[in-house]
Amino acid sequence: MSQKLHGLMAEFEDHAQVVEAARRAHETGYRCMDAYTPFPVEGLPEALGSRRTAVPRIVLTGGIIGAVGGYFMEWYSMAVDYPINIGGRPFNSWPAYIPITFELTVLCAAISAIVGMLALNCLPQPHHPVFNVPGFERASTDRFFLCIEASDPKFEPSVTRQFLESLQPNSVKEVEE
Repeated sequence: MSQKLHGLMAEFEDHAQVVEAARRAHETGYRCMDAYTPFPVEGLPEALGSRRTAVPRIVLTGGIIGAVGGYFMEWYSMAVDYPINIGGRPFNSWPAYIPITFELTVLCAAISAIVGMLALNCLPQPHHPVFNVPGFERASTDRFFLCIEASDPKFEPSVTRQFLESLQPNSVKEVEE
C-alpha cells in the first residue's frame, strides 16, 4: 500500500543554510513550506514569507468582551437587579466598577490569547507527518530542516527534489502521511 506524499524535506547542519534555503525557495515561488529548528532563528520567518498573525486582534476582542461583560455584570446587579441606596450614591456609580472591569478585561484577553494561539497553530497536534522522517528527532538538538509540502501549487516531486538538492543539504527525504 503506497502512502500519500506530504512533501520533501531537506536537512541542513547550520542555521544560516536553512535561512538561505528558505529565502531561495520563497524566491523560486514555493509558498507551502515550513522550517524546523532546535532554537529560534533570526530572519527565518521572513525568509519563509510568514504573514502577520491574527492573535493581536483576537486578544483585543477578548479584552473588549471582558470589559463590557464586567461592567454590564456590575451595572445590572447594582442598578437594575438589586438597587440599594447607600449613603445617597447613585445606583450607577461607575468608579466602584473599575477594578472588576479591569480584571475581567485582563482575564478574557489572556484566555483569548491562549485559545487563539492554540487554534491558529493547530494545537494540540500529537502527530505530524514529519515525525515519520528518519533523523527528524535531531531537529530538537542540532539539525535544521526545510520541508516543502506537496500541497504547494508549484510542487512537482522530481523538480522540487532537484531544487532542494541544489541547495546542498545533508540529505533530501520524502515525507509520507
